[in-house]
Amino acid sequence: MKQDLRHHNRELREWVYAADSSLHGTGLFARKSIAAGEYIGSYHGPKTSRNGMYVLWVCEVEGESEKWVGCSGRNLLRYLNHARQYNAEFDGLDLYAVADIAEGEEITFYYGDEFHEQL
Repeated sequence: MKQDLRHHNRELREWVYAADSSLHGTGLFARKSIAAGEYIGSYHGPKTSRNGMYVLWVCEVEGESEKWVGCSGRNLLRYLNHARQYNAEFDGLDLYAVADIAEGEEITFYYGDEFHEQL
């Protein structure tokens, strides 16, 4: 279990902020340097079965079955943008840096192959 779980904006604001993105609309940026492997925060919001702008889909495994569950983002992590050259990734609803992220750098993740098939 993580010692410093960051779900809500009050905890996330020390680590990240939202601002205009050169990639798409609003993006999520590092307020301070974040080392590769470091926990950034957890995507937070109600579960949903409907797709939407800020819905993150996570595969939950129960025994031998898999089930896709949506989380409708209500915290700053909802502003994450997609990039093929990403610097963060999710483990469930928890976001971790996969590369060193400099202060002021946009934090991005890869939406997955299914996203590209729809383009």
